[in-house]
Amino acid sequence: MQNGPALRFLEVRGLRLAAWEWPGDGPPLVFAHATGFHGRCWDAVIRRLGGRRAFALDLRGHGRSTKPAPPYAWPDFGRDLAGAAEVLGLRDAIGIGHSMGGHSIVLAAAERPETFHALLLIDPTIFAPDYYGRARRHVASFILKRRNRWHSWEEMYERFRGREPFASWNPEVLRDYCEYGVLPEGDEYVLACPPAVEASIYAASNAREADPYGLLPGIAQAVTILRAGRPWNLETFDLSASPTWAGLAARVPCARDIVLEGRNHYIPMESPELVAREIAELL
Repeated sequence: MQNGPALRFLEVRGLRLAAWEWPGDGPPLVFAHATGFHGRCWDAVIRRLGGRRAFALDLRGHGRSTKPAPPYAWPDFGRDLAGAAEVLGLRDAIGIGHSMGGHSIVLAAAERPETFHALLLIDPTIFAPDYYGRARRHVASFILKRRNRWHSWEEMYERFRGREPFASWNPEVLRDYCEYGVLPEGDEYVLACPPAVEASIYAASNAREADPYGLLPGIAQAVTILRAGRPWNLETFDLSASPTWAGLAARVPCARDIVLEGRNHYIPMESPELVAREIAELL
């Protein structure tokens, strides 16, 4: 097992973005997390890759990065990633993104094509084309009711480990999710992604500006899409279901589509070894 990463702060587009840097060899790996998560959720995957150079970012509003006041626009995440790659001088990397992170990796590849040699999109939040730009009832208001204050990350871990969807997660990943998912505030800890920020991101997911389809024909990198077998349901807003449109791979010039039947949206959390194997194939 590798030792932990070093924490760097990058000045990007007026923000201070946290980047967790893992030393190692080979082409650099760039990891982008899901809404409400953080860069350390990738630790279990990176450790299984055996000494590869990697950067796992805390996206704006998350982790130890700057948290602008809402609203949040989806294109900004991709521009931030491209800006971070420019600061780090990254070329011919492999981009790995889960959920919103997958969407953001695609935008970053379009913004700065030289950054990536290949992309691994894990259940990316890229809905069917007709989802974007249409008025819909926002059903993510429950996000605002998330418990925001904790006595410790250990309390958070004990509360979550027997509950869905966390009960099926790899315990190593759940520990990292909790330990780095809160920040000290006085005598307590608060979520490193405030509920208002997370809710704002979900609320903007169907905005016309969040539609990536105009950019997809220009993605020249080899792309692998891993997606869960259970499709998204707009009415129930089931965060365990797949938000990835089944026809996505056909819209990307060089993409392969892998459907993981029986899996839910939390693929990296439940099976870090599966994700590590897919990355190793790209390497």
